[in-house]
Amino acid sequence: MIQAALLACCGLVLLTSGQDSAMVARQQTKMEKELVVEVWSDVVCPFCYIGKRELEAALARFPQRDKVRVVWRSFELDPNAPTRSPEDMYGMLASKYGITREEASSRVQGVVDRARTVGLDYRMDIAVMGSSFDAHRVLQLAKSKGKGDAMKERLFKAYFCEGAHLADGPTLVRLAGEVGIEAAEVTALLASDAFTEAVRTDEAEARRIGVRGVPFFVFDRRLSVSGAQHSSTFLGALQQAWDTQ
Repeated sequence: MIQAALLACCGLVLLTSGQDSAMVARQQTKMEKELVVEVWSDVVCPFCYIGKRELEAALARFPQRDKVRVVWRSFELDPNAPTRSPEDMYGMLASKYGITREEASSRVQGVVDRARTVGLDYRMDIAVMGSSFDAHRVLQLAKSKGKGDAMKERLFKAYFCEGAHLADGPTLVRLAGEVGIEAAEVTALLASDAFTEAVRTDEAEARRIGVRGVPFFVFDRRLSVSGAQHSSTFLGALQQAWDTQ
């Protein structure tokens, strides 16, 4: 069991378990260090895309950025979501919290405004609510081909900026094709249970280390940051994780 000591004010958590560190630590020399950043997130989570941008801004300022490897882990906000919800985002929020559509729209606007600060133009009015499970399977396929970063970005942009339905097979085939994955491979994946175990393994690992919400960032299994923190927090975490390797 990973034990955590919360560092208040900055969203940092120290993860202290030699056994857990060994799970992801690679045999390294002082001349060849690598910092592994694992990110649990959902492609339909608005704060996850914002968090990705904040991490990228931190990496751009991190002197050892070429020695950092980001690994995208699967996490479903709603594992029981239907393929396509009959409600739009405002209707879903209104039903869930017992508020009006106008109140839901006002809440969403705050997220849209935050996204704009990191250069993202969210179109929540056209977002298609539904399951993200198959999108995560496609992401796992992309990771196996060294295209995880590109696939993650394409899925985020498609959902939040273009109104793409990420549980729709042809849409996933098209998006994967745009990052260089053959249509036949994605079509075959969607017709099977391929990469289901990989998604479930990521989600089980999230539960094991105590992830209760996303985005959740883990640095070499020794330090974590929860939420879409400012880039300065991520930069501090990167430096601390690097210095204590």
